[in-house]
Formats: sequence, C-alpha cells, structure tokens
Amino acid sequence: MSDSETEFAISRLDQPSVGTHGWQVRLQRKGVRYGRFFSDSAWGGRDESLALAIRFRDRILAHVERSADTRSSSSHSLPAARNSSGAVGVAKITQRSANGVEYHFWQASWTSPNGHRKTVRYSVLKFGDREAFRRACIKRRESAG
Repeated sequence: MSDSETEFAISRLDQPSVGTHGWQVRLQRKGVRYGRFFSDSAWGGRDESLALAIRFRDRILAHVERSADTRSSSSHSLPAARNSSGAVGVAKITQRSANGVEYHFWQASWTSPNGHRKTVRYSVLKFGDREAFRRACIKRRESAG
C-alpha cells in the first residue's frame, strides 16, 4: 500500500502538552461524517494504532460503496422526492434565447458505461408535450438499461 493510500482520510496527531498521540480518521460520504481517534497508548503503539485506523477507514469506505451499489443496481429505481416528472432521469427543461423567447424540452439523462453524462432533448414545440415526454422516457429506458 502506498503512502497516499495509507494517509487518505487519516491524520497523525501528536500533542505532547496534553499527552495525545495517535491517528485520527475523518471522512465524509453522502453528507454523513465518520470519525474516530486511535490512541497509540490504548492500542499498543504507533504501528498498531495506524493499522486499526486503516482498517476502520476501509470498513467505512466498503460500507458506503455497498450502500451505493445496492441503490444504483436496483432495477426499479424510484424518482427522488424533488422529481416532478415521475420518471427517473427525465425532466422538463426551459431555455430562454437571447431575444427572450422560451423553448421547452423534455430531457432524458443517464450515465454511459464509461462514466460520461449523456442527455437527449425532445422539443415540446416540435413533438407536443405528451409525445416529447414519451420519447424522453423511451430513450432513458433504452440508454440507462
């Protein structure tokens, strides 16, 4: 394991004036903060406390990744509470031109297998509201598959 892998989210704390020596783990994922201090004296020395800090950090990261995999692999994803279209990855978009004219679209969004964000828009003016929405839903289903 390289030093950068070892040090990720782990800091050394040495404060002789108050007798504090150990490793601090701090990380945040999805708005949740995780942290714990591993004292050298409580865990048998500098190397032992570092090993425990690394194990703790790695367990947290594995737990967060498992949670994310469980949510994203669900074939029946539910729309987020802020989703007003009722379809995951489909949103109504309004664009205003330089002269103030508004254009409305239904947009399908997804992440490609190589990790790039993709979007396709269907004009309400060209297809009508229902048909543009229907096309966006179909494209999203086919592409996110």
